[in-house]
Amino acid sequence: MAELRFEQDLVRALVRQQHPDLAELELRDVEGGWDNQQWRLGPEFAVRLPRTERAPELLRTEQKWLPVLAERLPLPTPVPVRVGEPSELFEHTWTITRWVDGEPADREPITREDDAETLAGFLKALHQKAPVDAPFNPTRSAPFAAPPTSLGNAAQRVLDEAVAAPAWHGPPTWLHGDLHPANVIVRDGALAGVIDFGEMCAGDPATDLSAAWILLPEGSVRRFFDAYVDVDGATFARARGWAVLRALGLIDIGRNGRLGLPGGKPTWEPAGRAALERAVKR
Repeated sequence: MAELRFEQDLVRALVRQQHPDLAELELRDVEGGWDNQQWRLGPEFAVRLPRTERAPELLRTEQKWLPVLAERLPLPTPVPVRVGEPSELFEHTWTITRWVDGEPADREPITREDDAETLAGFLKALHQKAPVDAPFNPTRSAPFAAPPTSLGNAAQRVLDEAVAAPAWHGPPTWLHGDLHPANVIVRDGALAGVIDFGEMCAGDPATDLSAAWILLPEGSVRRFFDAYVDVDGATFARARGWAVLRALGLIDIGRNGRLGLPGGKPTWEPAGRAALERAVKR
């Protein structure tokens, strides 16, 4: 990922040009972000500018679909409230969204066991049949597939079981598509919001159900699935396989951060290792 950063002067100029009624609100830098750089705009809003090649398309996905889905979701989300269009100041789309208050879970993990029900309720509300024109994601929408690995026996067994499980045969449901600790918001140890819907797509709900191992504290998995209801053994196996793959991705990006490599996020490594330990435990 290119380490591209924009300055506040550009953001102020864009807001003043296209949304002048918001131009006098305080603008503050915000840490984090992957495909998009973010600022806080006043007490209620955030500004997001794309900084990777794929980011403008992800923002367009959020702009089109998140306002439709957010009405039925039981947790706060960064609903787009204004759309920035390409201009002579900035060649891509950009967005002003609602601010979701709290800290990302890679910095402040979820510690409350009753958030098993909170997360299950959120995903149950999200996982409704998607329309035929819902986005397709080549990795999240596709059937589970595990690349060749040199993992330990426990992790490899989970992946083998996920690959062997029957594929999802129900209608494609809406998915968040990227539920990991940096994409959920926590306050006082409790799940307080879900952010970064750029990967949202239609597919197998097991893709998102991996969050039971990725996000929740030790001992919460069964409670989560009891609350979600209607999960068969094959879906459970695929979800657990997704959890192992997601955990490995977090560890890799976190290790890069620890080593000072471009695109690394050091807070992701401990989150990934904890998630992997939960996912392989019987």
